[in-house]
Amino acid sequence: MKLVSVNVGLPREVNWKGKSVTTGIFKEPVNARVMVRSLNLDGDGQADLTVHGGLDKAVYVYPLEHYDYWRDELPDIELTPGIFGENFTVTGFKEEEINIGDRFQIGSVELMVTQPRLPCYKLGIRFGRPDMVKRFLASRRTGFYFRVLQEGEVGVGDTLELVSQDSNNITVADITQLYVRENNDPALLHRATQLKALPESWRDYFQEQVRRQDER
Repeated sequence: MKLVSVNVGLPREVNWKGKSVTTGIFKEPVNARVMVRSLNLDGDGQADLTVHGGLDKAVYVYPLEHYDYWRDELPDIELTPGIFGENFTVTGFKEEEINIGDRFQIGSVELMVTQPRLPCYKLGIRFGRPDMVKRFLASRRTGFYFRVLQEGEVGVGDTLELVSQDSNNITVADITQLYVRENNDPALLHRATQLKALPESWRDYFQEQVRRQDER
């Protein structure tokens, strides 16, 4: 598992559907080593902190392997590292193989997987097509977020090493499937409500699904 691109970008104003929108979705690769901090990377920022960023979404990760799928889906768009808004473009990761709560070491940085990415309309801005949000979620190629447990520097070519695997064995893909109700397994749903590494807002959402199931 290797870091093939580190991408950062500060919020900027763009025109979208006749309105001015501020967004941090535009990320560009950097060649120098970058400091990873508890809320984001140096040189990076989010525009709307009510839905982006924060401790549980400090670093967004997207697998390079997904780029081949999107090249087939979007042949007219040049797909360069960071285009999905990711901070880390990586190899060797799959959503169905990474557990929520798994911990990784990269250099001096320690990270923990927290949740899949749910896209907002600003992904459509980045690609210049409103249907991108729907297509992205339908692809199930969501990528995932890291919480930063130990700050430090990272750079292209660094290896991500698995430090510990979460014993709950609930994958990033499992959480996405529960969210879109592709998987309605009551046992898995209940386990997700107890998953401490998963942000509280997600656990509350799944708890409401459990309540509705119980009422049927």
